[in-house]
Amino acid sequence: MRVSSNEVTPQNFGMFFLQERFDEIYNQCHATFQDMVSNEQFNELAKSFNANVQNYELFNESTIAHYHQYVWLDNRQEKAIQVTMDSSNTIHSLLIKPYVVFPESDKKYSQNTYIMPIKEEWFVFWGGVNEFVNYHYAYEAQRYAYDLVIMKNDATFKDSPSINENYYAFNKEVTAPADGKVIKVVNHLEDNIPGEMYEMVPAGNVIIIEHTNHEYSMVAHLKKNSCLVQQGDTVKQGDVIALCGNSGNSSEAHIHFQVMDAPDFLNCQSLRIRFADGLEPIQGDVVK
Repeated sequence: MRVSSNEVTPQNFGMFFLQERFDEIYNQCHATFQDMVSNEQFNELAKSFNANVQNYELFNESTIAHYHQYVWLDNRQEKAIQVTMDSSNTIHSLLIKPYVVFPESDKKYSQNTYIMPIKEEWFVFWGGVNEFVNYHYAYEAQRYAYDLVIMKNDATFKDSPSINENYYAFNKEVTAPADGKVIKVVNHLEDNIPGEMYEMVPAGNVIIIEHTNHEYSMVAHLKKNSCLVQQGDTVKQGDVIALCGNSGNSSEAHIHFQVMDAPDFLNCQSLRIRFADGLEPIQGDVVK
């Protein structure tokens, strides 16, 4: 496919932005984006963001369903631009904001090794060490958490998206990520209608396990009445402990998984997870 010299692509976006070719970028944005931000507003914001920037480098790219996400960082790694494009290079979202990292906690891995709490292939929807690939990263208590879904044919569901059972992750087995003792189980909350969220109880149905070295794991958004363990039970790594659901602050069936330094997930420090296989999955990866 021949590309026009005026067309914005993943390869030249950083150069276009640095050269302040904002009209060309804006004209390639989807109508939904243009309805929210005028060309004049976009030009003003983008020009001020460019101040003192010498260049932009492509830092990260990932694919979710039919969309490709790219993150560019400036030469000081202080500013970031996240762009979502489709296969025709139409820009569906464009986010500019400071690039914030937490180097001290990034270095702090769990002492124990863990596995993902799953038995088959899942897709990392959120995960990694910046907030562009992991929205949890901005919050200390959830910083290194993962959100996992199951994708088939670039979708997380079949047929109608308003039925939980149509989501590939719903009803799938959730396992213990490491040996330990169950210290908390919530099992009675209803699963949400997809698209609706119960923010009053953010974790929804949840299991928290105490491990050695004062570490705790949490799997959340479990299916109502699916928990197979009770408080006080001992579990082995890989034991099936529940089924994936859509409870709590969840818009669709998925697993929220994190490791932390305290049993209260609202008052803890999230730990970067040391995985048994040595991998460090990020958004867009397939794990099993």
